[in-house]
Amino acid sequence: MKAFFKQFFGVLVLLAVYLVLAIVRMDWAVQSSQVTWDYLKEMVLILPPVFLLMGLIEAWIPKNKIQKWLGSGSGLKGIAISFALGTLPTGPLYVAFPMAGALVRKGASHTNMVVFLGAWAALKIPQLMVEIKFLGIAFTLLRFVLTLAALILMGLLVEGVLHRFPDKQWLEKGEEQAEQSMMKTRKREV
Repeated sequence: MKAFFKQFFGVLVLLAVYLVLAIVRMDWAVQSSQVTWDYLKEMVLILPPVFLLMGLIEAWIPKNKIQKWLGSGSGLKGIAISFALGTLPTGPLYVAFPMAGALVRKGASHTNMVVFLGAWAALKIPQLMVEIKFLGIAFTLLRFVLTLAALILMGLLVEGVLHRFPDKQWLEKGEEQAEQSMMKTRKREV
């Protein structure tokens, strides 16, 4: 029973909040449950293709290629690739986190992943086009350059902090889970 509460703690807290909200303000409970339902539908439509893409990245792109293109020794080329990967797609930011995690497990540097995530959040091409239309090209270019410089500095800072204070338990745990999953799949195939 304790394991059940530990596993579903967040859901149970959310249900308790909805219950209290329904007692206090029913109209707010209805509105918030509608918003929750809309987000749930969005995630159900978006996340399966993301997981499929992550599986294809895992299967088709060898670890040594990721390390060469996005690893610690990739330099400006790695930053440019990370930037391009972050600016091209559209979609919510929560889609980028599993992709960044998969790339880090394959050997991508933290600097490049900070640039990737930051570009996804703040430097998408469609977003820049709308920004130029409403705020002008001078403002957009200045914001673009300053944001990119800040992302690179943040990435270098994160890399430095993680190099000085390494915490790779989450990474090792993810690799162990991936290996166990592959072993189960191989056993089923045999």
